[in-house]
Amino acid sequence: MSITRRNFIKTAIYGTPGVLGFPYIVPSVVLGANGKVPPSNRINLGLIGTGNVNRRHRDAFLLENDCRIIAVCDPVLSRRQEYQTHINQAYADTSCAGYHDFRDLHARTDIDAVCIATPDHWHSVHTISALQAGKDVYVEKPLTLTVTEGRQVVETAQRYSSILQTGLQRRSGSNFRYVCELVRNGRIGKLNRVEVGIIGINPSIEAGKNFPATAIPKDFDYDLWLGPAPFSPYCPQRVARGHELCYWYYIYDYSVGFISGNGIHFVDIAQWGIGDHIKPVEVRTISVDIPKDGLIDDPIAWLAEVTYSNGVLMSYSSQDNPHPDGIRFIGDQGWIHITGGGTITASSTDISKSVIRPHEIHLYAGLEHHRNFLDCIKSRLPAAASEEIGHHATTTCNVVEISARLGRKVRWDALSEQFIDNEQANRLLHRAMRSPW
Repeated sequence: MSITRRNFIKTAIYGTPGVLGFPYIVPSVVLGANGKVPPSNRINLGLIGTGNVNRRHRDAFLLENDCRIIAVCDPVLSRRQEYQTHINQAYADTSCAGYHDFRDLHARTDIDAVCIATPDHWHSVHTISALQAGKDVYVEKPLTLTVTEGRQVVETAQRYSSILQTGLQRRSGSNFRYVCELVRNGRIGKLNRVEVGIIGINPSIEAGKNFPATAIPKDFDYDLWLGPAPFSPYCPQRVARGHELCYWYYIYDYSVGFISGNGIHFVDIAQWGIGDHIKPVEVRTISVDIPKDGLIDDPIAWLAEVTYSNGVLMSYSSQDNPHPDGIRFIGDQGWIHITGGGTITASSTDISKSVIRPHEIHLYAGLEHHRNFLDCIKSRLPAAASEEIGHHATTTCNVVEISARLGRKVRWDALSEQFIDNEQANRLLHRAMRSPW
C-alpha cells in the first residue's frame, strides 16, 4: 500500500491488521495528552476565499481539535492577511500560510482538505482542481454555476474516492431531518404538494442601478477574481472585495441569483422530504422579475411550479410571492411547515409531536455540518450533503432559473440531464469559460 497522508490518518485511527506493535517513547503531544490531538490524527485544512462566508467556516473549524487550518488563499491581499492573523492568534503561532493563487495551495501535499467559499462561477474550477490534487472538499452552495459543471464535479469526486460536503447546512439540522422523516413516514398522508418561499434579493441591494467603473485597488488581482467569467470593468459593488454590499450574487456572469444562491437551501430540504431519488420532470414559470437595466441581471422575484416524477408538485417562489419563508409539505391528511430558522408548525400537534419509531424510515443523521465533514474524512463514508445531493439541489434550481429566463415551460430528462426537445434551453446548461480556464 502506498503511504499517503490520507492512508496514514486512517491507519493511525484504525490500525493496520497483521502489524506487530513495538514500544516507542514519544512526546506526550504526539499521543494526544492534555487535550491535544496527535498530528497523525489531525486534518490539515486550507481555506479558498476569505470573505464573509468563509469567516463562519473558519471560526467553526477553529473549534475542532482534530483540524488545523494551515493555509488561506484569496486574490485580495488585505483579506487573506487578516485571516492569517486571526488564525495564527487562535493557534498562538505563525504557521498559517497565505496564498494569492489557489493552485499553489492545492500543490501542498500536507493539506488534506479545503473549504471553498468563493463566487459561484469559481466553484467547479476550485473543486475539481482540489479533488485532482487529492484533497477532500467542503464547497459552499450552490455546488456549481451550471448543470454540466455539476456533473463534472460529481464524476471527479467519485473517480478519486473523495469526500465532498456541499454547504447545505440544514442537512445537518435535526429539526429539518425530523420534518422530512415525518413526511417520508406518512404523518401527513400522501404527499401532494410542497410550497417553498425564500428571500429573492437582499433589501439593501439597488436593482436597476448602474455603477461607474473605478480604479482597481493595488492589493487586488481583479483578473484572477474574474477567472473563467467574461471580462467586465471593475467597480466595488461587482466584487464585494471588502465589506461592500454583495451584488455578484445577482449577476448572471457569476451566479443565477437567489433562485439557487440562497433558495437552494430550502429546495434541498423540500427534495429531502419528497425523496432524493425522485427527480423533476417539468418546470413551469408563472411569473418572474429580471431587471432590464443595471448591474443586476438575474431573477429577483419569481413563482414557478416544479413537477416531480412521482406527481408531487413543488410551488417555489421568492418570499411572500406568495409563499412565506420556509418549506411547507402538504398531504391529504394534513400539513407541516418549517421556517428557514427551524421553527415547526403543523395542522395538528398529532403531526408535529409524533415520534419516529425504530422500524420506520430514519434519514441521514449527521452532527454539525463541519463536524460531519471531518468525521467523514476519517471514516471515508459519504457526507450529509454529498456531491450527488449537492448536484441534485443545484440542478433543480438551475432548471427553474432557465425556465424563468426563457419565460416558458420546460420538460426535463433527469437521466440524460438534458431538456426534452428544447435546444435553446440545453444551450444554457453550460457556459464558455474565459481562457485559460
